[in-house]
Amino acid sequence: MHSIQVVLAMLLAVVVSGYLVRVLPVSAPLPLVQIVLGVLVTLFSDSAVQLNPDIFLLVFLPPLLFLDGWRIPKANLFRDKLVIIELALGLVVFTVIGAGYLIHWMIPTMPLTVAFALAAVVSPTDPVAVSSIVSRGPMPKRLMHILEGESLLNDASGLVCFRFAVLAAVTGSFSLQEASLTFLWLVLGGLGIGVGVMRAVSQAQRWLSRHWGEESGSAILVNLLTPFGAYLVAEHLHASGILAAVAAGITMSYVELSGRALATTRVQRTAVWDTACFALNGLMFVLLGEQLPAILNRAAVAVHDIGDRSSGWLLLYAIAITVILAALRYAWVWVSLSLIFFRARRDGRPWSLPDPRLVAVVSLSGVRGAITLAGVLSLPLWLDEARELPFPARDVTIFLAAAVILISLIAASALLPRLLRGLTVTVPEEPTENREEDEARREAATEAIKAIEDASHALGADNADMADLYTRAAVRVMANYQHRIGHDESQAVEGQYLRASDQAEIALRLAGLKAEREAFYRLARSGRISDEMSRRLVHQVDLVEARYHH
Repeated sequence: MHSIQVVLAMLLAVVVSGYLVRVLPVSAPLPLVQIVLGVLVTLFSDSAVQLNPDIFLLVFLPPLLFLDGWRIPKANLFRDKLVIIELALGLVVFTVIGAGYLIHWMIPTMPLTVAFALAAVVSPTDPVAVSSIVSRGPMPKRLMHILEGESLLNDASGLVCFRFAVLAAVTGSFSLQEASLTFLWLVLGGLGIGVGVMRAVSQAQRWLSRHWGEESGSAILVNLLTPFGAYLVAEHLHASGILAAVAAGITMSYVELSGRALATTRVQRTAVWDTACFALNGLMFVLLGEQLPAILNRAAVAVHDIGDRSSGWLLLYAIAITVILAALRYAWVWVSLSLIFFRARRDGRPWSLPDPRLVAVVSLSGVRGAITLAGVLSLPLWLDEARELPFPARDVTIFLAAAVILISLIAASALLPRLLRGLTVTVPEEPTENREEDEARREAATEAIKAIEDASHALGADNADMADLYTRAAVRVMANYQHRIGHDESQAVEGQYLRASDQAEIALRLAGLKAEREAFYRLARSGRISDEMSRRLVHQVDLVEARYHH
């Protein structure tokens, strides 16, 4: 009963944080507000929540990674793939090796494998935290998309490296050849399983809908359970459940373009996933705040594990690790951008040296967040449970990771808005989306008019006595679409629509909306508009259609 009350209190804190961040007189990032509220939750509870590492990882990571993979703009992901891969893979390996050795050098009593595990778990970044920080000083859109793509991939790469480091710490051995083969299976197996599970679920839902119809509640629940299914299947086959969840999410974005789900299902599904994402992300940071006092106490008790006399050294180590991470990230980004501009010069395109402010923005945007917390809290309790041999420096590692999250949040909150003020991005910005959206809407309107004409003729053929009524209804329905594409052929634009109970007009409107939606999906499948734009446009059509089903 006590645990249920604490969970309800943390959910209430998540709700309160959404309002607090809007009314506070000073700009504060949402994650930081949630951490403070989490600390306040401990004042009303007798003891901290006891976390099972495996269950914690299973509950939080699959849905968050699935949603990231689903909603990230694929066109932007593929366009900037080289930059994103350099940050998400190259920078992670660079960070794990560089920071791992430096942490072991600073804290000699911390085993090297544990130092690598700590470096790996603090390598993933959190774009949700960054977006909340820069909400009052917007970041260039293309740069934000690059950071989102980096976060999607470095969540997986960082946690895979973390898994290897923990395995090496538990077994006491590490074979590069064996690790390489295992890594290939983790990556390829995880990606394949994620794609396979999502496609199997999609095919099963399509078959069920075709034979027995679609029930929105069941379809949404299946969609919510899919990332857990992909994760568990991959873990059972000793592949990467993390990559399986990401791959399932990316596959879901392509399944969505088929447009087979009902409009009401898509509308409700969007609301459910938005709520789940807000709740899970918020719970992660509230939980960090709730665990923080216990983490501090355990770290203070375990301070002898790192050979120092004062627990104050832990804070100094946390600051030093944050500085090391920022410095490694700055160096990597500087070299990466320099290579990009060098290639531009070689190809005869305009070029210049990277703007130090831009490099500093990208470096400070490496805020650590939910994934780091989920990973570090999943550290095993024991090296050997039978002999009651505890995992070395576990409490210290958790404290340092939690402290890095806090320090990176505070540093980014203080410095990012100032660095972004008046920043001009030298990397070419994205082309305006307004023109693409207007063209998509015009083409969809043309398709809708054709569908309405066909539906009107079909209705008139079935009932000749009502043909004139159907024709007038079609003119009224088509008027809005004709206005959208620049036509003004009918004076009926000034007229009023028939009442919602007029079945002829409703049927024609639904035909037009269906054609409009199919046009958006076709444009997305052909790559003429992004999946992000198609999702937004289809959502608008779904909202209109939903009115006619109630």
